[in-house]
Amino acid sequence: MTAGKNDSDTGIREFNVGFDDDGIRLDRWFKRHLPDTSYTTVAMWARTGQLRVDGARATPGDRIAAGQMLRVPPAEADKAAADVDKPRRVRERVILSDEETELAQGMVIHKDFQAFVLNKPPGLATQGGTKTTQHVDGLLDALQYDNEGRPKLVHRLDKDTSGALLVARTSRAAAFFAKAFSGRTARKVYWALVVDVPSIEDGMIELPIAKQPGTGGEKMHVDEAEGAPARTRYRVIEHAGNRAAWVELQPFTGRTHQLRVHMAAIGHPIVGDGKYGGAAAFLTGGISRKMHLHARRIKVDHPDGGSIDVTAELPTHFAESLKQLGFEEKLGDDLVLDEKTAPTKEMIKSRAKAHAKSVRKERRGERRGRGVVEEKKPGAKPGAPKTGGARTGAGSKFGAPRSGPRVEGAKAGPRSRPGGAGKPGGAGRPSGPRSGPKGGPGSR
Repeated sequence: MTAGKNDSDTGIREFNVGFDDDGIRLDRWFKRHLPDTSYTTVAMWARTGQLRVDGARATPGDRIAAGQMLRVPPAEADKAAADVDKPRRVRERVILSDEETELAQGMVIHKDFQAFVLNKPPGLATQGGTKTTQHVDGLLDALQYDNEGRPKLVHRLDKDTSGALLVARTSRAAAFFAKAFSGRTARKVYWALVVDVPSIEDGMIELPIAKQPGTGGEKMHVDEAEGAPARTRYRVIEHAGNRAAWVELQPFTGRTHQLRVHMAAIGHPIVGDGKYGGAAAFLTGGISRKMHLHARRIKVDHPDGGSIDVTAELPTHFAESLKQLGFEEKLGDDLVLDEKTAPTKEMIKSRAKAHAKSVRKERRGERRGRGVVEEKKPGAKPGAPKTGGARTGAGSKFGAPRSGPRVEGAKAGPRSRPGGAGKPGGAGRPSGPRSGPKGGPGSR
């Protein structure tokens, strides 16, 4: 979430919906970004027409999309509404069972005054929904301890995705982390097993994603016309012959199911992801049918200075699959985290302006060249004069757009190299640190 303008005369506030908030309910957005604004206040603003989304009246239950503009009454209205509601009701702490408390506290892998990092197990939803009674959000009362406020989620993981999940312990921390995620300064590193082996070892997938019609929003797909921009960096860590590959994934946008959709779109679905890979997503030979997607590492600035940098251990089924395929966990951890980030909005706008300027120059040259008659040399064949216009056609900078999945890569690895489980010649390429390529994210 990035703040827009604040009208100095009326105090009306405007906010742009960030990528991490795409698809959530409006009341959930307030809990994340304006936690001091009560649900009663939001509902009152909605009833009186003061709450607007892209200029239209909105209700707390409406779902919002990335890029939309929220119009919110002035901050003073929060206090005024709170005064009307006094005495404010204090949320009663949910009493959890011993088993639920043990589950919640057993997930904690990092704890400080501002945040927890949990290692979420596969199969546990982050938030509740239809027919979902047990979820991380419902277990957070077990982590309140002596704090006045309840811990708050600041991002999500899919139900079947395991790994590092950041939880804020205070409202200030929640706002700080939300800004880090929407501004793309937080770094998330995932590990995945994928079917087959990508021909490009180190690439950037840039394919827009939208909700697939007819699925009720439960499934996403690549949509070049209507989809929202989505970028994923991947690096092949190791492979088992041509059967499967172990890859590192870094999302530079936060679309729903982004990693799963992108890997399936380039022909390498994540092992165990039948939703996007179908029957081809399951390997034989005793490899678990569970999802092999794990949030291995999270790195984010800390509200009090410094940073949080935490690694989450693999779930049992993933660790066993790596061993069965002959992979060593150390290989993945040896990869150096490329500190370069995705281009900011300002960088994108600057590049767009530069590109538009170059196009205009080309066109001016073309216009100046029109009607010019070249002086024919003796014996020269008749032909059209050179105009200096922009080139077009295949291979041209301004030619026809590329078709099919776009994967930009720095290294293309032969698929027939020796190595991998059950193959002679060792375990593939030698282990050791490998720095990011020059063609990594943010370098273009």
